[in-house]
Amino acid sequence: MATAASPAQAVPSAPSGNTLRSWITTVDHKRIGLLYLLVTLFFFLTGGLMALVIRLQLETASGTVVSAETYDQIFTMHGTTMVFLFTVPVAAAFGNYFVPLQIGARDMAFPKLNAASFWLLLFGGMTMYSSFAFGGAPDAGWTGYTPLSVISPGHGIDFWIVGLHILSLSSILSAINFICTIHNMRAPGMRLTRMPLFTWCIEFYSIMLIGALPVLSGALTMLLLDRNYGTHFFTADGGSPILYQHLFWFFGHPEVYVVALPGFGIISEIVPVFSRKPLFGYKALVYSAAAIAFLAFLVWGHHMFATGFSTPVNIWFMVASLAIAVPTGVKIFNWIGTLWMGRIRYEPPMLFAIGFILLFMIGGLSGVFVAVFPIDQQVTDSYFVVAHFHYVMGSIPVFAVLGGLHYWYPKMTGRMLNRSLGIWSFWVLFVGFNMTFFPMHAMGLSGMPRRISSYPQHPGWERMNEIATLGSFVLSIGVLLVVYNCVTALRSGRVAGDDPWRANTLEWYTSSPPPPHNFDSLPPIRSERPLADLRAEAAG
Repeated sequence: MATAASPAQAVPSAPSGNTLRSWITTVDHKRIGLLYLLVTLFFFLTGGLMALVIRLQLETASGTVVSAETYDQIFTMHGTTMVFLFTVPVAAAFGNYFVPLQIGARDMAFPKLNAASFWLLLFGGMTMYSSFAFGGAPDAGWTGYTPLSVISPGHGIDFWIVGLHILSLSSILSAINFICTIHNMRAPGMRLTRMPLFTWCIEFYSIMLIGALPVLSGALTMLLLDRNYGTHFFTADGGSPILYQHLFWFFGHPEVYVVALPGFGIISEIVPVFSRKPLFGYKALVYSAAAIAFLAFLVWGHHMFATGFSTPVNIWFMVASLAIAVPTGVKIFNWIGTLWMGRIRYEPPMLFAIGFILLFMIGGLSGVFVAVFPIDQQVTDSYFVVAHFHYVMGSIPVFAVLGGLHYWYPKMTGRMLNRSLGIWSFWVLFVGFNMTFFPMHAMGLSGMPRRISSYPQHPGWERMNEIATLGSFVLSIGVLLVVYNCVTALRSGRVAGDDPWRANTLEWYTSSPPPPHNFDSLPPIRSERPLADLRAEAAG
């Protein structure tokens, strides 16, 4: 039996049956988690390449890198890829691998359903990307606003709709599996009040997916009928284009926190470990996550202030949007409280966590501005919204997810990432991220519209776009450094041992990587920090 503090002497051998067929047919939650991670990171790199094309096109006022038609297709697939094929399912990657380990379970509640969820993800992504080979990709933006998406020629939007249906089914099945696993597979002593924060956040992530995705599926079904079967749900001829916005954003704003909550959970795992302190306000963090999950369903209208709501309706959505900042702020203060007076170790996972907190605060502050409807009506559809969106949704995959990757890589592979390369990649990513997206605040405040392939000459716009384009390439170098670090560490990285970080949660009690059955035995679970309790007992 491995213990919390005993280092392994050698990397354990790979599980038996380590063949291509065994990976394709696997129902082991750890292998499925790795498959999720590889596929979502592939889509992340693909969406990043599209982002570079977008930035090159906008570097000059009259960009000629691609045609306007091609730009619209790349723009649509970039947003769709990053939101639906990376930021949402990458949480399922970490969740699949670590939730059973964190609660002391042998596997997910429904292993075959778990495998089906992964293959549906891959099939849904392939369906959408196959549109490039059948007359052109979707070109109505990642939100698919009507009436543009109704009248868009070709079958790109149809591929987009069918692909999103498949991805929605994948996420719903995965969410059901997470909830059943968390509520029925916990080890003795693992009460709800002793679960790790990451597992709690996956719980709320799953509940929100089940609540939001059926609404999106209904909207997409009506859109498909409008396009192909003569119905008029979203057309001005008997229907309402605004109805589509209501349905989409009823899904879309919870989606923001579907992405954010697992990121919050990852940060809540990293910060106490590298502060050498218990997490400050464990219960407050759980309650704040619950409040976020509830309030996220009440604020969709702040995406639609420009559509002409009455003043009372505007005030309601403004107040609700400002209210959701409170539980989010609770998390920030709790993380700062954990850092305060801690013995901080600036390892790469901690750097990514601190970087995430700083960048998410910037995104949250700009979100307060766009939640106030008189301000939002001035900056809507400008690059200020693009800046806000990327400081919120972009900081999660780049910093929270990569922080989790650096934190859990030793457990998944048995090897340590190169520390110096990890630190360098963090700083390159941090500088590149801010170079890319911070100038967009100024672009938006000076009136530059978003979702355009070219823009008129304006004092400062071209220079700011040049800085943003340079930043996007710096950001890309940082991503490549992370990829290089991960690949080289697999072959030549230092042996990790079972618990290289002296962490708190159960996944660090087993070997690195874990055996197929996860645990030979489990320690007593008397708090949310069972390994810290075990070390304290051993110390006398």
